[in-house]
Amino acid sequence: MPATEPRKYCTESGNVLFYILIGIVLIALVTVALKRGGDEGSNIDSEQTVIAASQVKQYASELERGVDIILHNGISESDVRFAHPQASSDYGDITSIPTRQVFDRQGGGVEYRSGGTSSANDGSGWEFYATTTLPQVGSANRPDLIAVLPNVTSAVCQRINAMDGYGSTQPADTVTCLYTGAAGRFAGVYDDVGVPNTTDEATFSVKPAMEACIVCDDGKFHFYHVLIAR
Repeated sequence: MPATEPRKYCTESGNVLFYILIGIVLIALVTVALKRGGDEGSNIDSEQTVIAASQVKQYASELERGVDIILHNGISESDVRFAHPQASSDYGDITSIPTRQVFDRQGGGVEYRSGGTSSANDGSGWEFYATTTLPQVGSANRPDLIAVLPNVTSAVCQRINAMDGYGSTQPADTVTCLYTGAAGRFAGVYDDVGVPNTTDEATFSVKPAMEACIVCDDGKFHFYHVLIAR
């Protein structure tokens, strides 16, 4: 009997060591799984940001093409309209001369989007202004016709600017923001008489600045795209 006791003790010790090793392996596997899960979540967020930024840029290009079609058909730059039944009445009535309407098939033929684009912003719709002159776009004293997507997320804003070749400096509009809400909605009047709003040109590393996502003095981000350079 005494001769068998050490063998039992060794067996029990070996079993304990085995379970400890199994526990260490399981902890390591769980740690790796959690890390991979976090990386995958980060990758998904990054992919969604790229998609949202691409959709914003693509729709802005569609708006520009719609305006180009209208101008090509002999409509003047002052007669271009952005009316739609779901848009603010500030933009007029879409039945008023359909050939000059960006969102009418007889005009620009652009699909109207009532809200924001994907997860790019807070759901605010596109706006259209002619109160700001952009760096080295057209004449320095004449405002350009621009499309604005307001309240863009910081991540999408940074992604858009990276796509457009801007550096780490965020383009800024520090005095009067080019996004003015309802106040400056375009209905045929360009701010040629007064002094147009100017952005902080020194912050724009790409010129002429045909589009960018800017930060205003309230810290909010707004994307703009030039539809008519004047």
